[in-house]
Amino acid sequence: MAKHYEKLSDDLIAFIEQQKIYFVGTAANDGTINISPKGFDSLRVLNPNRIVWLNITGSGNETATHLQQNDRMTIMFCAFDGTPKILRLYGKAQAVHPRDPQWDELSALFDPHPTARQYVDFAIKMAQTSCGFGVPFYDYKEQRDNMDKWIAAKTESGVGIENYWRERNSASLDGLPTNILEEE
Repeated sequence: MAKHYEKLSDDLIAFIEQQKIYFVGTAANDGTINISPKGFDSLRVLNPNRIVWLNITGSGNETATHLQQNDRMTIMFCAFDGTPKILRLYGKAQAVHPRDPQWDELSALFDPHPTARQYVDFAIKMAQTSCGFGVPFYDYKEQRDNMDKWIAAKTESGVGIENYWRERNSASLDGLPTNILEEE
């Protein structure tokens, strides 16, 4: 049976902090709905109704693009070991770019990451837990090192992360501008 909460309890915060992966869902007013898996040490619970997560560079930039039109977001966590549980957080979010005044405050919460493109500041309106009985067991091994190798290759080749953003992260799947760079 699903249970609803207005804020995160200490138990739910501890559950979140144990997770190695979480999923983020967003949608613009029209077009493609996006669900992205997130990993690394990229999420901080600031209080029972606020989470910030680091959005590192990927093949697209759907989340930040969608938030420009529609600030609704869902974050989902699943227990892949131990007691089964699914936790969904519903709320509103905003993307914070390096040019925004909140950038320094939010970046201080994380170790520097060379591909940091946004922080997402998420206000929790409702939390919901459900059983998770259908979620299989998975064993966590380690973080992948692909991102480190990829950024090292970009740096060595002189391409740079901003050029990649310009080429691959400046439009969404639906052709919407991402506004990742100031000149957009």
